Amino acid sequence: MSAASIECRNVSKLYGDAAAVSDISFSIAAGTLVTLLGPSGCGKTTTLRMIAGLELPTRGTILIGGRDVTRVPAAERDVSMVFQSYALFPHMSVMENVSYGLTVARLPKAQIADKAKAALATVGLAGFDTRLPSELSGGQQQRVAVARALVLEPAVLLFDEPLSNLDARLRRQMREEIRELQQRLSLTVVYVTHDQSEAMAVSDRIVVMNKATIAQEGAPRELYEQPRDVFVAGFMGDANRVRGTLSRLDARDGQLVLGPLTLRLPHRGLHAGEVDVAIRPESVEIHREGAPGMRGTIRKASYIGGIMEYTVATELGELFAISMAVDRPLPVGTPVAITLANHGVVPIAAA
Repeated sequence: MSAASIECRNVSKLYGDAAAVSDISFSIAAGTLVTLLGPSGCGKTTTLRMIAGLELPTRGTILIGGRDVTRVPAAERDVSMVFQSYALFPHMSVMENVSYGLTVARLPKAQIADKAKAALATVGLAGFDTRLPSELSGGQQQRVAVARALVLEPAVLLFDEPLSNLDARLRRQMREEIRELQQRLSLTVVYVTHDQSEAMAVSDRIVVMNKATIAQEGAPRELYEQPRDVFVAGFMGDANRVRGTLSRLDARDGQLVLGPLTLRLPHRGLHAGEVDVAIRPESVEIHREGAPGMRGTIRKASYIGGIMEYTVATELGELFAISMAVDRPLPVGTPVAITLANHGVVPIAAA
């Protein structure tokens, strides 16, 4: 199994006059996991299908391992895909499902059996050979689908919303297993999801898509802490959006005024004046009435296991905040003082 790089150059996909993907360019290094992240209809699955060869681009070029595959049929691209539905054959055993591609390729039976058993062992399903898909849990079916893709030893492995059919606990477990497998085998993986936490957990890099184009790409931490615009800030986790006034202090830092609060923080090259500001919920610090800060009132309070979620009315508008102080919940109507942490407050060019 030899991982391959991927490059999309000015790729577009049109359906009549409607653009599903519009002039996107990005590259993926061999042996890395890159996630295409975005809301429904943004073009991420269409992009994945064009890499797989299941859709042909209207314009642009796609390269895999430096080879132009733009017009190459899917079967000749050395790519395997794990679908959202898993697409297992219900009448076939686990072994038969995993072996199917090798059987179609007419490999010797002994070689097929050895490869299929090795693939099942890789995903932790040794001994499940004779079971039918209906006798497996959702997570086990997902592993069979991965084994069926791995057994073909592809240069690129593609995942289309692979965890959307699983419950929250199993999703967390399976995303960890996919990441561990990708790193252990040094696979090139393109992963599609609309779930920000899932993308951040598994990815080396994330390509955020919106309205058929790329909004921003980068490492998970970069996108969360340094979003380029309001859309990325809101899609990469919860973010309060407020307006503030920025003035430059030096080549790096600026002074940001948010109502009665003043912060010193990187100005990110923005011009002085009115700016949008993204404030992460964990950056909103709630204090008892009388403490220094901006006055506010608790409007909503929810206990979510290990955290409290609050909506606080302030002169900046309603702010969504989270607090670890579950042993000291604040009732609705409580007057409070609000300060902002030194992290998680990001000025963005005004829209």
